[in-house]
Amino acid sequence: MMKLVKTLVLVYLAAVLAGCASSKQILYFQDIKDRDLKALANEYEAVIKKDDRLAIVVSGADKSVTAPYNLTLTDLGMGGSAGGYNPEQSTLSYLVDSEGNIEFPILGTIHVEGMTRNELVQYLTSEIGKDVKDPIVYVAFKNYKITVLGEVRSPGTYTMDSEKISILQALGRAGDLLLTARRDGILLIREIDGVEKHVEIDLRNSDILESPYFYLQQNDIIYVPASATRVASATAATSLWSSILSSITTTISVITLVVALQR
Repeated sequence: MMKLVKTLVLVYLAAVLAGCASSKQILYFQDIKDRDLKALANEYEAVIKKDDRLAIVVSGADKSVTAPYNLTLTDLGMGGSAGGYNPEQSTLSYLVDSEGNIEFPILGTIHVEGMTRNELVQYLTSEIGKDVKDPIVYVAFKNYKITVLGEVRSPGTYTMDSEKISILQALGRAGDLLLTARRDGILLIREIDGVEKHVEIDLRNSDILESPYFYLQQNDIIYVPASATRVASATAATSLWSSILSSITTTISVITLVVALQR
């Protein structure tokens, strides 16, 4: 019984400590008033990577001239034509292969890995413009996804409608950090040239606003770990339930033994 009482006390103390987190533990950008921030990296643009899916549509004054430059259902072996489809709604897309290439109608193989969306638009506009007057080229990422895990309100994988998404926007999409989350040990997992890179981010420090990791890239993973008090509280709670189950099991065993002896 005394062991059970001690465990309950530990759980209570852990809960109190978790609920009394200081502002130093939970506030973002605590040094924001003490520094002059440089301009944010507004020039940031996501680059195209292997396994990206790109929606590309070519248009112009004469649709019959630009139609051959558009991916069609026939090209995919599905029959019909995708000419004149709405690029925002179309599910047709170009997959960037393991070599960083796409197969584009008329132009053939194009190495797109490492290009930004705007650079690809300029390249296609220039190449198609050799045969088509004033072509209009639309390019968009079809699978720009960010995964947020850990101590947030709504963990999951989110498809973004823009390739310029900051870590703050991603956390906001996931419902923001819980009070039980660490602010100084957030882990960003990013693949660079086939190698997984791990970066720790401290949201209490405004340095992140000027960091190359402030804007996320497609397929980035953000993991928000639990605070020490949250871990201690969970451990104490687990210990409490183990003690309760152990006590129940022991009691049942004793009762069973007594009943058996009385027969």
